[in-house]
Amino acid sequence: MNPFHYSKPDSVQDAVHLASPASRFIAGGTNLLDLMKENLTRPEHLIDITGLPLREVKETASGGVMIGALVSNADLAWHPLIEQRYPLLSQAILAGASPQLRNMASTGGNLLQRTRCYYFYDASVPCNKREPGSGCPARDGLNRIHAILGASSHCVATHPSDMCVALAALEAIVHVQGRDGARTIAFADFHRLPGDAPERDNQLADDELITAVELPAAGFAEYSHYLKIRDRASYAFALVSVAAALDLSGPAIREARLVLGGVAHKPWRDNAVEQWLEGRAANHETFCAAADMLLQKAEPLEHNAFKVKLAREAIVRALSDAARGGQAR
Repeated sequence: MNPFHYSKPDSVQDAVHLASPASRFIAGGTNLLDLMKENLTRPEHLIDITGLPLREVKETASGGVMIGALVSNADLAWHPLIEQRYPLLSQAILAGASPQLRNMASTGGNLLQRTRCYYFYDASVPCNKREPGSGCPARDGLNRIHAILGASSHCVATHPSDMCVALAALEAIVHVQGRDGARTIAFADFHRLPGDAPERDNQLADDELITAVELPAAGFAEYSHYLKIRDRASYAFALVSVAAALDLSGPAIREARLVLGGVAHKPWRDNAVEQWLEGRAANHETFCAAADMLLQKAEPLEHNAFKVKLAREAIVRALSDAARGGQAR
């Protein structure tokens, strides 16, 4: 770990004015400290934002909910507004990490998690995410946990967050602040596919700080479900996860949201599949057809072809459970 300067500003404005390409904001530190210990990131300046007033969960004038960036994952999962109106998000958070990590991890930090690709974490091998142009050994190496959708010749890493899969399904909005002012980013646009620049995970500028995540009023509280398939039941990242949310009118689907985790460089959502579901019966046949449509562009690697079948079964199960009122019913 390299030496670094440390600052603890008491306002968002002061925090963003301290930021530079060589600095990092730190809150819970559940991912950043691991990266620093492994010398995968070497910030010259750590900006501690834990003293900023970003810990509130409150209703918005439009009927949604605003979540401060420093709200812990544990507090968010068990918050009454989230449990009652956005159970999909609560389920997703509780499926991730461990209680100890959820107590430390922040809402904003969760969005900024870096991939758990074996090669990214091994500084002795090439990795385009660490050193652009050095290569992607995962493509021809051990790629069991890697992407089957949206990958590129430069990177096949997957995004590790459970919470982000639910936020994508809920069409959250990310609020950020930089030296030039505040702006919002639709959640669908926040994370990037690898393309030719896999070193860039998201759309934030170097001086921008996530200040809040906004949930719209539609929470799909009655018909939603988060399903996570992993190697073990505790403290493991998803091989495949599914956030499914439905608005039903009798047996017919009025609106659908369907997002996959563990299969791409960002939470994977296909608007065309969701639109196809609208007006159709919420039954097994429909859900199987939707799964096939969503996975038709899958490009598995040598060791992860099982993910295609696993994802298909997970989609059908998650949609079926959502249509029955979720896991709790």
